[in-house]
Amino acid sequence: MHAMTLKKIGAPLEWTELPDRQPGPGELRIKVAACGVCRTDLHVMDGELPNPTVPIIPGHEIVGRIDAVGAGVAGLNLGARVGIPWLGRTCGVCPYCVGGHENLCDHPLFTGYTRDGGFASSTIADARFAFPLGEVGSDVELAPLLCAGLIGWRSLVIAGDGKKLGLYGFGAAAHIVAQVAKRQGRSVFAFTRPGDVATQAFAQRQGATWAGGSDQAPPEPLDAAIIFAPVGALVPLALKAVRKGGRVVCAGIHMSDVPSFPYRLLWEERQLVSVANLSRSDGIDFLRLAPQIGIATKTTQYPLIQANQALADLRSGRFEGAAVLVA
Repeated sequence: MHAMTLKKIGAPLEWTELPDRQPGPGELRIKVAACGVCRTDLHVMDGELPNPTVPIIPGHEIVGRIDAVGAGVAGLNLGARVGIPWLGRTCGVCPYCVGGHENLCDHPLFTGYTRDGGFASSTIADARFAFPLGEVGSDVELAPLLCAGLIGWRSLVIAGDGKKLGLYGFGAAAHIVAQVAKRQGRSVFAFTRPGDVATQAFAQRQGATWAGGSDQAPPEPLDAAIIFAPVGALVPLALKAVRKGGRVVCAGIHMSDVPSFPYRLLWEERQLVSVANLSRSDGIDFLRLAPQIGIATKTTQYPLIQANQALADLRSGRFEGAAVLVA
């Protein structure tokens, strides 16, 4: 097998040839067809997440087909197309797992961070955390749904049912969430880097009612806002943009420090909450819903060996929507 491997924090990925791996009990081997490129991959590479496993193969938006099945796996057959998400394994016994909050597990494994991921020609996954994908949609189109879509969906649910929704940072996750929100009858207000008229136009093509810079106020108070950009300075701006009783959801796994802000921005029962990881129920709910909505992901494809270029383009905002590596 071949992989793009992170061997040192802060260094580029390296093209690596590795022995083929065999699945253990309860595991699958997936022949990777496509793997989305996520901002979390940059956080892993930059050392912004604690206690990374190195060397590691990044990538956690994996679409591929089962080509080997470990002992004890039932209901998943050779050749079936599956998706492998960020949450790669949970302990099943900690208070969070037992209490129905496996996304907060005390002893998890994360795909592409603490267990090898999908920037490779094949990968090993826990069968319990593999989502059957069926045959509708292309591998490339589906890949961003495995994180950008899933985290976006969890964030949208936590944001509540308000009709006026702000999205701060209009990349892979927001361009999916905007389509879901529009289908639900909501109005989407998209916030981009100041002066980024190209992304603002993209947001409006994805159904946004209004698009402007993050330094601008929306034309009317928002019921809720989701912050996808990893920029702590957006928190007080979003709080200022929501109405009394409104909610601001921080959706990223990493964010720069939040600056101090006056209490009046939080007062009047505004809420500030975060989203952590995902649960399998999130995946089941969203992946069932996605075909009904007809979500169309905007993607830019890169060969696997060009993973570093894809990551650099993501960092610089050189494409619309999501980048996807293809084997």
